[in-house]
Amino acid sequence: MDKIDPAALAFDIDGVVADAMKLFLDIARNKHGVSGITKEDITSYMLEDCLDMSDEVILDVIKDIIDGTYKEVLQPIEGAVESLRRIRALGAPLLFVTARPRKSPVEQWLRSNLGIDNGDMHIEATGSFEAKIDVLAHHGRNWFVEDRLETCFLLADAGINPVLFRQPWNRRPHPFKEVGSWEELLPCIMGI
Repeated sequence: MDKIDPAALAFDIDGVVADAMKLFLDIARNKHGVSGITKEDITSYMLEDCLDMSDEVILDVIKDIIDGTYKEVLQPIEGAVESLRRIRALGAPLLFVTARPRKSPVEQWLRSNLGIDNGDMHIEATGSFEAKIDVLAHHGRNWFVEDRLETCFLLADAGINPVLFRQPWNRRPHPFKEVGSWEELLPCIMGI
Protein backbone atom coordinates (compact mmCIF):
# COMPACT_ATOMS: atom_id res chain seq x y z
CA MET A 1 0.00 0.00 0.00
CA ASP A 2 1.20 3.50 -0.83
CA LYS A 3 1.62 5.80 2.10
CA ILE A 4 -1.26 8.13 2.94
CA ASP A 5 -0.88 11.82 2.14
CA PRO A 6 -1.56 13.63 5.44
CA ALA A 7 -3.53 16.27 3.52
CA ALA A 8 -5.94 13.50 2.39
CA LEU A 9 -6.47 12.07 5.88
CA ALA A 10 -9.13 12.77 8.53
CA PHE A 11 -10.06 11.20 11.84
CA ASP A 12 -13.05 10.05 13.80
CA ILE A 13 -12.88 11.13 17.45
CA ASP A 14 -14.62 8.62 19.73
CA GLY A 15 -12.81 5.29 19.74
CA VAL A 16 -9.92 6.67 17.69
CA VAL A 17 -8.68 9.80 19.48
CA ALA A 18 -10.84 9.83 22.63
CA ASP A 19 -11.38 6.75 24.80
CA ALA A 20 -15.14 7.30 24.91
CA MET A 21 -15.97 3.69 25.83
CA LYS A 22 -13.80 3.88 28.96
CA LEU A 23 -15.60 7.12 29.80
CA PHE A 24 -18.93 5.36 29.19
CA LEU A 25 -18.01 2.61 31.64
CA ASP A 26 -16.68 5.10 34.22
CA ILE A 27 -19.93 7.11 34.14
CA ALA A 28 -22.07 3.95 34.24
CA ARG A 29 -20.16 2.76 37.32
CA ASN A 30 -20.03 6.07 39.20
CA LYS A 31 -23.51 7.39 38.38
CA HIS A 32 -25.52 4.17 38.05
CA GLY A 33 -23.54 1.60 40.07
CA VAL A 34 -22.89 -0.63 37.05
CA SER A 35 -19.86 -2.81 37.67
CA GLY A 36 -18.13 -5.87 36.30
CA ILE A 37 -18.11 -4.66 32.68
CA THR A 38 -14.89 -4.07 30.79
CA LYS A 39 -14.15 -2.50 27.42
CA GLU A 40 -13.59 -6.00 25.99
CA ASP A 41 -17.24 -6.79 26.81
CA ILE A 42 -18.32 -4.13 24.31
CA THR A 43 -18.48 -6.36 21.25
CA SER A 44 -20.99 -4.26 19.29
CA TYR A 45 -21.36 -0.56 18.57
CA MET A 46 -24.99 -1.08 19.57
CA LEU A 47 -24.40 -1.21 23.32
CA GLU A 48 -27.82 -2.66 24.11
CA ASP A 49 -26.86 -5.71 22.01
CA CYS A 50 -23.83 -6.63 24.11
CA LEU A 51 -24.15 -5.15 27.61
CA ASP A 52 -26.29 -6.31 30.50
CA MET A 53 -27.48 -2.77 31.17
CA SER A 54 -30.90 -1.18 30.84
CA ASP A 55 -31.65 0.99 27.82
CA GLU A 56 -32.39 3.89 30.20
CA VAL A 57 -28.93 3.74 31.74
CA ILE A 58 -27.23 3.43 28.36
CA LEU A 59 -29.13 6.42 26.99
CA ASP A 60 -28.48 8.50 30.12
CA VAL A 61 -24.73 7.86 29.96
CA ILE A 62 -24.59 8.60 26.24
CA LYS A 63 -26.50 11.86 26.85
CA ASP A 64 -23.96 12.85 29.51
CA ILE A 65 -21.11 12.16 27.08
CA ILE A 66 -22.72 14.11 24.23
CA ASP A 67 -23.60 17.05 26.49
CA GLY A 68 -20.23 17.00 28.27
CA THR A 69 -22.04 16.86 31.64
CA TYR A 70 -19.90 14.35 33.50
CA LYS A 71 -17.29 14.59 36.23
CA GLU A 72 -15.22 11.65 35.01
CA VAL A 73 -12.17 12.27 32.82
CA LEU A 74 -12.22 11.59 29.08
CA GLN A 75 -8.77 10.23 28.30
CA PRO A 76 -7.11 10.24 24.89
CA ILE A 77 -6.39 6.88 23.26
CA GLU A 78 -2.78 5.95 23.97
CA GLY A 79 -0.42 7.67 21.54
CA ALA A 80 -3.12 9.84 19.92
CA VAL A 81 -1.96 13.24 21.17
CA GLU A 82 1.71 12.82 20.24
CA SER A 83 0.84 11.22 16.89
CA LEU A 84 -1.61 13.95 15.90
CA ARG A 85 0.96 16.62 16.74
CA ARG A 86 3.47 14.83 14.48
CA ILE A 87 0.92 14.59 11.66
CA ARG A 88 0.04 18.29 12.04
CA ALA A 89 3.72 19.18 11.88
CA LEU A 90 3.76 17.77 8.32
CA GLY A 91 1.78 20.83 7.20
CA ALA A 92 -1.87 19.92 6.60
CA PRO A 93 -4.53 21.07 9.09
CA LEU A 94 -6.10 18.22 11.05
CA LEU A 95 -9.72 17.34 10.23
CA PHE A 96 -11.92 15.52 12.74
CA VAL A 97 -15.38 14.29 11.78
CA THR A 98 -17.70 12.92 14.44
CA ALA A 99 -21.25 11.60 14.31
CA ARG A 100 -21.99 13.43 17.55
CA PRO A 101 -24.83 15.95 17.12
CA ARG A 102 -22.89 18.83 18.74
CA LYS A 103 -19.22 19.57 18.54
CA SER A 104 -18.68 22.02 21.39
CA PRO A 105 -17.90 19.58 24.27
CA VAL A 106 -15.57 17.43 22.19
CA GLU A 107 -14.05 20.44 20.43
CA GLN A 108 -13.10 21.93 23.78
CA TRP A 109 -11.62 18.58 24.84
CA LEU A 110 -9.59 18.26 21.62
CA ARG A 111 -8.21 21.77 21.81
CA SER A 112 -7.22 21.35 25.42
CA ASN A 113 -5.60 17.93 24.91
CA LEU A 114 -3.86 18.57 21.60
CA GLY A 115 -2.70 22.11 22.34
CA ILE A 116 -3.06 22.95 18.65
CA ASP A 117 -4.08 26.41 17.40
CA ASN A 118 -7.59 26.91 16.07
CA GLY A 119 -6.38 27.36 12.49
CA ASP A 120 -4.49 24.10 12.60
CA MET A 121 -7.51 21.86 13.03
CA HIS A 122 -11.14 21.69 12.01
CA ILE A 123 -13.94 19.71 13.66
CA GLU A 124 -17.26 18.75 12.08
CA ALA A 125 -20.15 17.21 14.03
CA THR A 126 -22.50 15.59 11.54
CA GLY A 127 -25.19 14.06 13.74
CA SER A 128 -25.12 10.89 11.63
CA PHE A 129 -22.61 8.36 10.38
CA GLU A 130 -23.78 8.74 6.78
CA ALA A 131 -23.16 12.51 6.76
CA LYS A 132 -19.45 11.96 7.29
CA ILE A 133 -19.17 11.17 3.56
CA ASP A 134 -20.21 14.67 2.44
CA VAL A 135 -17.92 16.35 4.98
CA LEU A 136 -14.93 14.31 3.87
CA ALA A 137 -15.69 14.97 0.19
CA HIS A 138 -16.12 18.70 0.86
CA HIS A 139 -12.68 18.85 2.49
CA GLY A 140 -11.05 16.66 -0.17
CA ARG A 141 -10.12 13.94 2.31
CA ASN A 142 -10.22 10.42 0.89
CA TRP A 143 -8.75 8.54 3.86
CA PHE A 144 -10.55 8.28 7.19
CA VAL A 145 -9.55 6.57 10.44
CA GLU A 146 -12.72 5.10 11.95
CA ASP A 147 -13.64 2.58 14.67
CA ARG A 148 -17.20 1.78 13.56
CA LEU A 149 -17.01 -1.00 10.98
CA GLU A 150 -20.44 -0.23 9.51
CA THR A 151 -19.25 3.32 8.74
CA CYS A 152 -16.17 1.91 7.00
CA PHE A 153 -18.43 0.08 4.56
CA LEU A 154 -20.43 3.29 3.92
CA LEU A 155 -17.24 5.25 3.28
CA ALA A 156 -15.82 2.61 0.96
CA ASP A 157 -19.04 2.62 -1.10
CA ALA A 158 -18.57 6.38 -1.53
CA GLY A 159 -14.97 6.03 -2.70
CA ILE A 160 -13.34 6.99 0.60
CA ASN A 161 -10.64 4.69 1.97
CA PRO A 162 -11.35 3.68 5.56
CA VAL A 163 -8.64 2.71 8.01
CA LEU A 164 -10.30 0.65 10.72
CA PHE A 165 -8.99 1.43 14.20
CA ARG A 166 -9.19 -1.95 15.96
CA GLN A 167 -11.54 -2.07 18.94
CA PRO A 168 -13.48 -4.91 20.61
CA TRP A 169 -16.70 -3.71 18.91
CA ASN A 170 -15.40 -4.02 15.34
CA ARG A 171 -14.07 -7.60 15.34
CA ARG A 172 -15.72 -8.98 12.24
CA PRO A 173 -14.24 -9.83 8.83
CA HIS A 174 -13.68 -6.85 6.53
CA PRO A 175 -11.51 -5.89 3.55
CA PHE A 176 -10.08 -2.63 4.94
CA LYS A 177 -6.68 -1.49 6.12
CA GLU A 178 -6.63 -1.97 9.89
CA VAL A 179 -4.43 -0.62 12.68
CA GLY A 180 -4.46 -1.50 16.36
CA SER A 181 -2.79 1.63 17.65
CA TRP A 182 -1.44 5.05 16.72
CA GLU A 183 2.00 3.47 16.70
CA GLU A 184 0.80 1.22 13.86
CA LEU A 185 -0.86 4.09 12.00
CA LEU A 186 2.07 6.50 11.86
CA PRO A 187 4.26 4.44 9.47
CA CYS A 188 1.34 4.42 6.99
CA ILE A 189 1.53 8.20 6.64
CA MET A 190 3.73 9.92 4.07
CA GLY A 191 6.52 11.94 5.67
CA ILE A 192 6.70 9.94 8.90
